[in-house]
Amino acid sequence: MAMPLRQSIRLAAYLAKQKFNKVEKFPLLVELEPLFACNLKCAGCGKIAQPAHLLKQRMPVEQAVAAIEESGAPMVSIAGGEPLMHKEIDEIVRQLLDRGKIVFLCTNAVLLPKHLHRFAPHRNFAWMVHIDGLRARHDASVAKEGVFDQAVDAIRLAKAQGFRVNTNTTFFDTDTPQDVIDVLDYLNDELGIDNMQISPAYAYERAPDQEHWLGVEQTRELFRKAFSGGRRRRWRLNHSPVFLDFLEGKLDLACTAWAIPSYSLLGWQRPCYLLDDGYVSTYKELIEETDWDAFGRGKDERCANCMAHCGYEPSAVFATVGSLRQTIRAAVGS
Repeated sequence: MAMPLRQSIRLAAYLAKQKFNKVEKFPLLVELEPLFACNLKCAGCGKIAQPAHLLKQRMPVEQAVAAIEESGAPMVSIAGGEPLMHKEIDEIVRQLLDRGKIVFLCTNAVLLPKHLHRFAPHRNFAWMVHIDGLRARHDASVAKEGVFDQAVDAIRLAKAQGFRVNTNTTFFDTDTPQDVIDVLDYLNDELGIDNMQISPAYAYERAPDQEHWLGVEQTRELFRKAFSGGRRRRWRLNHSPVFLDFLEGKLDLACTAWAIPSYSLLGWQRPCYLLDDGYVSTYKELIEETDWDAFGRGKDERCANCMAHCGYEPSAVFATVGSLRQTIRAAVGS
């Protein structure tokens, strides 16, 4: 993955430790959702479809930190909802950083200028800003005009104050290869984003828009054309070459959703945050009592068109560290 060298070395050491201890299933990253409430109504997200009483709840700091400690994951992606609506989100971040975790704080960036002073740049911390295209495309995705400009201004402000800023962009069947190229060129060259994460739209059952998910072949064609001419080599993408090969259809991977588990106000979600097969109260229950072999393309019809990072990025990481050639490719960014 295209992360800072020091973090890459630490992740490699963590993986080596799991192999040495013969641990079969372990987390690379936990998706932590300390709230479901949000200040936007994005077409591809259904978190705010939760019942009103849940939208009012906020996860206590102690509970959030304890869940991450229980899992042992080296990385945490804090999402929601909009995390900046949590009054103690800065304390959650601080305590996780104090415990040596690598933390990504996901945000639509609308509230970022108001709350930026509550945080400090840290070598293991990065903002993860949601950007689903250039101005018109992004504003349509979040169902509100002006949000793209707000996000861009917030990104520039955060970078000017010394923060690492990453972005997360989801592509739908309305996007063309040129759309992919245009937004990644802008984020990479104009905004100087540190690392960019991309994902094909996945069939999230609570999302308001149920008509524009990408099928597997659509995904492969979209990224094959967008990546043609070696473009992907110059973009600072937060993905391993193996995962990018997977998006293009050059190879296939098995789902390893157990490596990116999701923890929210409802508990540990089984099997991943895209499917809702119930919740358990402990990480141990999640790992030991979930039939992980039952999920993934070709196994569960709900997974038929899924190529999302939560299931397949870990698989790409494992394929990378298991091959000297792929490790070298990742190191040189080819």
